[in-house]
Amino acid sequence: MSDQPEDRRGSSGPRAIAETTQRLTRRSLGKRGFTEAALIAEWPTVVGSMLGNATLPLRIVFPRGQRSAGTLHVRVGSGALATQLQHQEPLVVQRINGYFGYGAIARLAITQGPVARRPVRRTPAAPVLEPEDEARLSQRLSGIEDPELKAVLAALGRHLAVRR
Repeated sequence: MSDQPEDRRGSSGPRAIAETTQRLTRRSLGKRGFTEAALIAEWPTVVGSMLGNATLPLRIVFPRGQRSAGTLHVRVGSGALATQLQHQEPLVVQRINGYFGYGAIARLAITQGPVARRPVRRTPAAPVLEPEDEARLSQRLSGIEDPELKAVLAALGRHLAVRR
């Protein structure tokens, strides 16, 4: 039996997908200055959905020998949005640095070009229950005082009832 830890042996146990994804994308994204693929995946969350869905981070260029005060190259779909991004640059840089946890980015370099639209996540419609199931759910939740908790539990109960 090997004395190596289980995760080094390549065990067949479950692993976090983020661990595998980072290992697979580190080399190709590292060439573009991205040490974390998560910035690309979470771009709309980091900079806001309006900017995030219409812009694309291309690469980060750091000064020689440093891993801070870099320039983030961003592609923008329209000239109007490029102007807006230019005016919001200090806020965007602050959000990106907050995401990284240090002053990774000092400025943005904006270029105009085609940006693929990100798929819009739509919230599924709330399931509709039969009147007797809805009455049973309401009866079970009648003892809950907090309206927010009651609403969340009602939504959960509807989803679970539909699955049955």
